[in-house]
Amino acid sequence: AEATRLLDALRAKYEADAPHKTFVTEFNNIVFGEGDPCARLMFVGEAPGAEEDRTGRPFVGRAGALLDKMIVAMGLKRESVYIANVLKTRPVDNATPTPSEVAACAPYLWEQIRIVSPEAIVTLGLPASQCLLKTTEPMGKLRATWAVFRCSDGREIPVMPTYHPAFLLRAYTPENRAKVWSDLQMVMERLG
Repeated sequence: AEATRLLDALRAKYEADAPHKTFVTEFNNIVFGEGDPCARLMFVGEAPGAEEDRTGRPFVGRAGALLDKMIVAMGLKRESVYIANVLKTRPVDNATPTPSEVAACAPYLWEQIRIVSPEAIVTLGLPASQCLLKTTEPMGKLRATWAVFRCSDGREIPVMPTYHPAFLLRAYTPENRAKVWSDLQMVMERLG
């Protein structure tokens, strides 16, 4: 109940602050995040797409359907994890978030992570991975290796970067699927 209250208050603060007001965006809905506010596992993507903007929910389009399959393959349910994005509003034409957009929105994501306090985070795609890990390394160097996200209260949360489901849909090869599944298996092992 306390985590839900804190997340609701954070969303209200985000809506009042409206960091997206300076972005080039044509959004309809703020896509703040959803799932278990006390989840052991959190997924973080870069920004909402068209379907997410329409519904106000993260990862509900084609990439979301694939993420749901990935979650089920891990032996979990969507309702048992927490899903968020770095940006809470859709960029025009699903553009990659700019550094200034990331800087404006990151503090709200950091606070979401602190409140949910997951045991592990899976970053989906390069923009989310680079944002959380404060790096410019390419995905090929980031994935398959545990990294650490440091919360404002000093806690360290393990982070597993992996490819975004939208990338997999564009490049749905056995090799890419095996890489993502390997990353997710490492997460499953860590969570026991």
